Formats: sequence, structure tokens, C-alpha cells
Amino acid sequence: MKFHITTFGCQMNVHDSEWLTRALESRGWEEADENEAQIYVVNTCSVRDKPEQKVYSELGRIAAHLKRDENIFAAVGGCVAQQIGQGFFKRFPFVKLVFGSDGITNAPNALERIAEGAEDRVALLDFVSIYEERENPEERTVSIPETRQAFVNIMQGCDNFCSYCIVPYTRGRQKSRHPQAVVDECRALVESGIREITLLGQNVNSFGMDKGGVGVSFADLLKKVSGIDGLDRLRFTTSHPKDIEPEVIAAFGELENLCPSLHLPLQSGSDNVLKAMRRKYTQARYLSIVDGLKKARPDIVLTTDLIVGFPGETEDDFQQTLDMVERVGFESSFSFKYSDRPGVASLNMEPKVDPVVASERLMRLQTLQNNITRNCLKNLEGLETEVFIEGLSRKQDGDNTSWKGRDPAGRIVNTEMDESEGMVGLMVPVRITEAKKHSLNGERTGKPW
Repeated sequence: MKFHITTFGCQMNVHDSEWLTRALESRGWEEADENEAQIYVVNTCSVRDKPEQKVYSELGRIAAHLKRDENIFAAVGGCVAQQIGQGFFKRFPFVKLVFGSDGITNAPNALERIAEGAEDRVALLDFVSIYEERENPEERTVSIPETRQAFVNIMQGCDNFCSYCIVPYTRGRQKSRHPQAVVDECRALVESGIREITLLGQNVNSFGMDKGGVGVSFADLLKKVSGIDGLDRLRFTTSHPKDIEPEVIAAFGELENLCPSLHLPLQSGSDNVLKAMRRKYTQARYLSIVDGLKKARPDIVLTTDLIVGFPGETEDDFQQTLDMVERVGFESSFSFKYSDRPGVASLNMEPKVDPVVASERLMRLQTLQNNITRNCLKNLEGLETEVFIEGLSRKQDGDNTSWKGRDPAGRIVNTEMDESEGMVGLMVPVRITEAKKHSLNGERTGKPW
């Protein structure tokens, strides 16, 4: 069978799609482009309204392929699947499988049964209370990414119930993996050639704080994974400020391969808005975390998420967000206008901010962020670093080949080199020569390794 997967949303969705691809390939299925596939999988996101609308548009595009082969069918997974459920069967008759974030474990088997005619439609929408370990496709087919980078889930779901967030309703309550399962997976990846691992979770800082926990904290897990011989770089995402431990903050100064970068969602700089969002930290608490991180690792790069136009946000509240962005000096941020999501507490909060006002605030915020980003990158000119090569740069202007990679903090660095192939997955010593709008240019200063 030939299949095609389309992914919307967060890095966890990307990781889920990568796992599903390997699981299907281990069954003898073949990944294909959208014009040749017989089975289409759409992995969805509903954290905001726009990604949800993209799902319906994508299913409309898939429907056009039925003219090519009436036996074509689709599966919808992820957060929108959990939210809409069997409603997809009525609206799109060619959808034969819907599965939520907990149901993905059984999705490969369900797809096989449907393709063989053993089942007509399957809904995998039940939440489970304990993390179910997924099959390891590498046991049957070894498939190591050329970039020698890998993502490892350490947990599923979230217990925070922020007033604007649909995640606890679509991904379920928090479930931590057994720490030894995480360490074993990471060790196997490193032994197979992986050099960089990113640990994933809705809130990694609360790892182990659920009934699946066995007394191992996230700080403990970081130390265990960091200690794996041959692991060059370790990252993690996403962190909730309310749960970050002093031991995790200290780890940035203690663990040599823990990269000096942290995505720490602020959402708002106003205590009034943070309280309405149910974020359970204050402006002062957030700043104390930032100060601790910069003390432990002075070169740490902080990035964040921000919501503007939350119900009840005043101009003063918004100004406090601008002040916090400037005070912290985030090197980059993901910023969005608030949008109502079904079933969340903020849906009924008043007063709503005028969309025109919210758009104007978003523009002001993004203008400030662009200026901060430009200055941060400009200050790096002349410095030396190590770049982990991920592939060819999008633009190829010179006589040599331009390669794209990332420095330890995760910044994109483009470097021209004599080699036209064979550089992916290597570390290259580089001197930064030029700061661009959102990336850096550099020149090689030594041999790759």
C-alpha cells in the first residue's frame, strides 16, 4: 500500500507522524507523494482556529483524488480528530479512521485492517490513564535520519487547564513514560548514530508528577540522558514556567551537552491576564526564573510564546507584555492573536478585545521583537561556534555550496563550503560573518567532525 501523511501543528505532531511513517513502512507499506498515494493520513492541530480550518481544506483536496481511484481512503489523527471524532465520518465519507493522540498507538494496525477490508470504519478516541509504549519499528527496519537528529516523547497530555487551551481536552491528562524506557530509547538512538536528541512533552517540567511517575523528576531524567556516551547535543521542549525546578535551571550550567537554549512560554506580561489565563505564575516569578537561567548559563538563548488580545486585556496589560519582552530580551517569539476555542473557559470571558485593536497590538509586539532579534544576531558577528549541518541552504548564490546548520542555541547558520555533498550530520567550526534578519552567515574555520 502507498500512503501519504500531512502534518499540521506542533513538534509532537511531527514526531508522531515520523513514528507512524516508520510503523507503516515496517509493515511493507510505501511512502508516496500525494498524487500516487492510496491512503492519506492527516495529523491535525486545533490549538488555534486557523490550523483546524486547514484540515478541512486538506480533506477537500484529498477528495479530488477519489476520481483517480475510488478505493482511496483517509485517516484523521491528532487534536482535531479527538475534538470532532466520528463527525468526520458523516462530513467526509472517505474518512475511514479517526484517532486521537492516545489512539495513535493502535493506528497502524487499524489502517491495516481497513486496507484489508476487515473493518469499514474505526474510531480510536478513548483516553488512557497510563502511557502506552509504542511498538519500535526500528526492531524490524532501521531508519536513521540523515541529519542524525531525533525526537523522543517523554510524556503525553497536560494537567494544567490554562483557560484558553484546548490541549487537555484533545490530548488528555498527563501521562509520563517510564524513565528507563526513555533512557533506553535515547541510548539505542545514539548507538545507531544519532548525535542530537530533543525530549518532547506538553510540559516536560512536570515529568513524573502523575500516577505514571516512579520518583524520577525531569531534572533526574535530563542527567540520565545527558550521560549517554556519544550524545553531542540535548534539547527539550516545551517548558511551563510554573513547574521548572531549580535543578533544571542549574542543569544548564552543569550538563555540557545540554544546549544553551530554552523555549519558555510567557503568554502575557500582565499579572491580571496571567491570572485570567490560569498560568499559575506571576511576572516576578517568571523574571526570577530568567535571572536564574542567565546566572547558570550566561549565553543561554530564551524564546517564548505570546498571546495578544486575551479577553479583558487592557492597553496597560499589553504594555506590560512589551516591557517584559524588552526586559527578558527574547531572541525570538511566536506571537498570536487570541482566538476562542470550543469548550475552554476563556470562551465565556468578557470583554472580548476588538479584533482591530488586537491586530494593532500584535503588529507592535512583532515590530519590537524583530528589533530585538536583529540586535541579538548582530552581536554575534565575529564570534566562533560549532554548526551542526542539517542540509543545503535554500539559497545558493556563490561558486561554493551553501550549507544550513544550527549552532548550539538553535540559530540557523548558513556556511559556504567546498564540499557539495556528505556534510549532513557533521559538526563544523564556524566564525559568524554576517547577521541576517532571522539567520546568520558564517565561514568555516576548521575540519568537520
